[in-house]
Amino acid sequence: MATRPATKKIQLVYTMLLLAVASGIGAEPKPVKLVLSPASTVPRADIMKHIVDKCPNVSFVLDSTKSDFMLEAWGWSGNYKFTVFRKGGRAVYGTSTVLLSNAVKDVCKFVNSQSARDAE
Repeated sequence: MATRPATKKIQLVYTMLLLAVASGIGAEPKPVKLVLSPASTVPRADIMKHIVDKCPNVSFVLDSTKSDFMLEAWGWSGNYKFTVFRKGGRAVYGTSTVLLSNAVKDVCKFVNSQSARDAE
């Protein structure tokens, strides 16, 4: 039995969709480097504890010239305020949360969205 041209087109489109979806599955986010602002009051170790869980592609560097973003992490338990700066010092994102883990999650989501956008 011969396959009709319309059926072949549907099969082709379906195959292309499957390949597109499969290529996005398991794609690792681009590595992102943060430098912690000297004005930060939240210890780097406390932030790192959550970064490892929330976004393992994000790491801290000590050399600001090698960073993608600077993070100013201010606050204490129940009152965290994080600000993200681009190179050059322009503030591009801020979040205020009760939990440190939520502040880190918010920053991770932001820097990963920016890295993905910059890669396009």
